[in-house]
Amino acid sequence: MVVQSESRQRQVELYGAAIGDVLDRVTGTLGLSQAAVARTIGVSAPMLSQLASGRRTTIGNPLAVQRLRALVELSDEVVSGLAHSQVAPRLEEIREQDSTTLTGSTARTHAEPTTAELLRAVASGQDLLRAADLLAADHPALAELLRVHGTGSADEVWAHLDSLARAGVTAPRG
Repeated sequence: MVVQSESRQRQVELYGAAIGDVLDRVTGTLGLSQAAVARTIGVSAPMLSQLASGRRTTIGNPLAVQRLRALVELSDEVVSGLAHSQVAPRLEEIREQDSTTLTGSTARTHAEPTTAELLRAVASGQDLLRAADLLAADHPALAELLRVHGTGSADEVWAHLDSLARAGVTAPRG
């Protein structure tokens, strides 16, 4: 179907791969059912099925995206020789994960505000866009961060974070 094909292409743009392909990889390598993956990442099984088939394009919950990324990393580790006895404890860690950073899967112990929440707490969208315009000539990357994280949708924020990660930009730790 054309709509599902377009949806899968949009997933590739947003996440770097179609969710159905990622799901096939994770379930095959880790020996999990689709329902188990859904429980692990914190979405309903029907929603995950719709994402995998392309009937739905985006994962609305950023934490679910992070957990799915952690499953992909775990899958890669299994392919690289991680003992299968280590899979179950790691799955539990992923399931209980509150958040991750761009540089790893460190769970936060308390709710820290996101960049978007901080920006939106101190300035209106119009103010953030004006500040971005002022910074654009000398600091284009900072201007883009203000525009996207200050006024963009969750999908736009994730696409921006993905582009930064592909460019090798990582969030500082600690």
